[in-house]
Amino acid sequence: MKHQSLRVAIIQESPVYLNLSQSMEKAEILINEAVDQGANLVVFGECWLCGYPAWLDHCPNVALWGHEPTKEVFLRMYQNAITVPGKETKFFEEWARKYRITIVIGVNEKVGTGMAIGTLYNSLLIFSEDGQLANHHKKLMPTYTEKLLYGLGNGNGLKSVDTSFGKLGGLICWEHWMPLTRQAMHNSGEIIHIALWPAVHEMHQVASRHYAFEGRCFVIAVGQIMRVKDIPPELEIPAALRDNPYEQILNGGSAIIAPDGFYDLQPQYETEGVLIHEMDDLQQVFREKMTLDVTGHYQRNDIFDFRIKKA
Repeated sequence: MKHQSLRVAIIQESPVYLNLSQSMEKAEILINEAVDQGANLVVFGECWLCGYPAWLDHCPNVALWGHEPTKEVFLRMYQNAITVPGKETKFFEEWARKYRITIVIGVNEKVGTGMAIGTLYNSLLIFSEDGQLANHHKKLMPTYTEKLLYGLGNGNGLKSVDTSFGKLGGLICWEHWMPLTRQAMHNSGEIIHIALWPAVHEMHQVASRHYAFEGRCFVIAVGQIMRVKDIPPELEIPAALRDNPYEQILNGGSAIIAPDGFYDLQPQYETEGVLIHEMDDLQQVFREKMTLDVTGHYQRNDIFDFRIKKA
């Protein structure tokens, strides 16, 4: 019998930007804090390890061809990205096993070692309660300027994983506006869906609420915190931001949406820390499927064919 309730810890706190070792130390501290508060599920935001490139939206000239400051920052992103599997994933496996928790985290992932430098990916990792890397999803389509930094993902991670509280899956940012990607995840039978965002502003709230209503699942929308001071020093900071180093350019907005599209946890803006929330009625997923089930009576397999091409 799956658990009827779930205690969630949303990590709405910044990493140590572009510093892998210190971000790993901080992740361990935050996981311990979540466990001390009884969390069963611990969720970090998009590219939390170690830092979403929000400077793409704020710094001038970053998209110019051959722009040396951008190349220097990309090098640091690569140096502080992780391989999957790798040394860092083993730590998350150990923490998940030790505390019997599920951990979801967004990472900057690199392919290739030493001189065999490959491509960066914007990836989502799920670690199960028994200490396994249960899912590894590379973002299918980097959003707009993210294409400067990240490669295209594949369909291998479009699935949910079994947990003690039901099937769990996740997508990254604008994947929530890709209809076939949503359908693939709905078909995987999610009870809980993790929506990773840089920050969950109004349109991201719309996408998260729509996903919950369409998929008849709970959605944990995870935003994060980034301040002006976290912008890499190689880049030019606009004058409007220069004098406000502690201004939040990513301001959180994490929320939990129920399967009827309404908030179970209202959006949390400007708040930094470990956000704890008790989800006490997971059976709502099944009650809501009476009226709409896009994997059942609303799918119409007699009319439509759907499949996922795996790499």
